[in-house]
Amino acid sequence: MQTLAQVPLQVKYQIDSIIAEDGIRRHLNHLGIVSGSQVVLLSLAGGNGIILLRNSRLALSQTILNQIIVTKVTNTGSWTSLDELQLTESARVVNVHGQGAVKRRLMDMGLTKDVVVTVSNIAPLGDPIEIRLRGYKLTLRKEEAALVLVERDEKG
Repeated sequence: MQTLAQVPLQVKYQIDSIIAEDGIRRHLNHLGIVSGSQVVLLSLAGGNGIILLRNSRLALSQTILNQIIVTKVTNTGSWTSLDELQLTESARVVNVHGQGAVKRRLMDMGLTKDVVVTVSNIAPLGDPIEIRLRGYKLTLRKEEAALVLVERDEKG
């Protein structure tokens, strides 16, 4: 039995059960945190965690994370940010984070859900990176690429 507070970052898990009092469980249900849902723990700091649930990021306290029982989803690749991919590695876009104009600009450049991207070049100091998607090449700064959550292609 593993809680959401104990899992590694950026790996997909399925919620098995929630062991909380009724009021908290109802509130989590209203947020979409229910048994059978798939979640990813994006970050954990200062007693709080950020999870990705469908296309929403939610902040939860460590106490709540400890009340959510999960199991790892094994039929999928691992989730990470686009800036973590290596040269020639391919991945499928899961979600684009960011706010307002930044998110809109990334999506206008073709970085939308389910698009396959391949890292085609990395600058000598690691920034920027060049990716291939939709038949063209796109160069992004690492800070922009970090806003794109991808699922690694298991073939690499």
